[in-house]
Amino acid sequence: MMTFYEQPLSFCCHDCWLYGILSTPVQPSSRGVLIVVGGPQYRVGSHRQFTLLARSLADNDIPTLRFDYRGMGDSDGAIRTFETIEDDLKSAIDQFFINVPSLKEVLIWGLCDAASAALFYAHKDHRIAGLILVNPWVRTELGTAKVYLKHYYFSRLLQLDFWKKIVTGQFKFSNSFNFIAELIRKLITKEPRATSTKEFLATDLTTQSLQQGCELASLPDRMLDGLRQFTGKIFVITSGNDLTAKEFLDLINGMPDWKQTLKSKQVTFAHLKNANHTFSTREWRDQVAAWTAEWSKSW
Repeated sequence: MMTFYEQPLSFCCHDCWLYGILSTPVQPSSRGVLIVVGGPQYRVGSHRQFTLLARSLADNDIPTLRFDYRGMGDSDGAIRTFETIEDDLKSAIDQFFINVPSLKEVLIWGLCDAASAALFYAHKDHRIAGLILVNPWVRTELGTAKVYLKHYYFSRLLQLDFWKKIVTGQFKFSNSFNFIAELIRKLITKEPRATSTKEFLATDLTTQSLQQGCELASLPDRMLDGLRQFTGKIFVITSGNDLTAKEFLDLINGMPDWKQTLKSKQVTFAHLKNANHTFSTREWRDQVAAWTAEWSKSW
């Protein structure tokens, strides 16, 4: 028996056409989920993650919309980053309510920099009742340096393949030591300049990625400001085998302002120990979907 149906949607945002897929249960609940993609991705997601998540939620009577914001996937417009998609989110939520008349409120589900975008926008839209923030992107040059030294290079010393590369001459000492030296310099000078996901992914963490960046106010500070202003529920999901998640966890564990705010908001946390950034196995995807459905219907 079919418990939900899917339909393509097209809608406008500043003269650009945006495209998405709406998964509507036969008996939809009054609370829906808007899946916002983390760049550079589109509405299907890595390993079809967003497609499978939407269908799983719809199978639990939760209406779900996933879409491409301007410049992403099939949607029109110039390429943009998570910093500039507030109008896209508003247009998608408008369309969500138009197409699901029973809808009373929306949760935003965001992976990586989509979680950052959700925090920027959520407090400005009374229709958003909650946020599911998955491996939130809080990247700064200083944060990158800390997380790579703490969670990558130190752990590499304990790995057999690292020593095999040294013995066989495959390890490039000059490149690695230059990069490590640059990381240490960043820690000493403490330059917390924000880095965009587009730049970070394009440069693949070379020394150049530490020398360039978006000249912006601290990304974590702007996210914290959005968190403080948001009055809805929050659910944070993190992966154990992901440097983005480790940087976020290091940040919130090391910053009193974050600790206090998260405690005051009574944020719910879930951690998937061995999962990677995009939850690439069926087991991990299913667990995230189950957590999302359970939390979405729990209050």
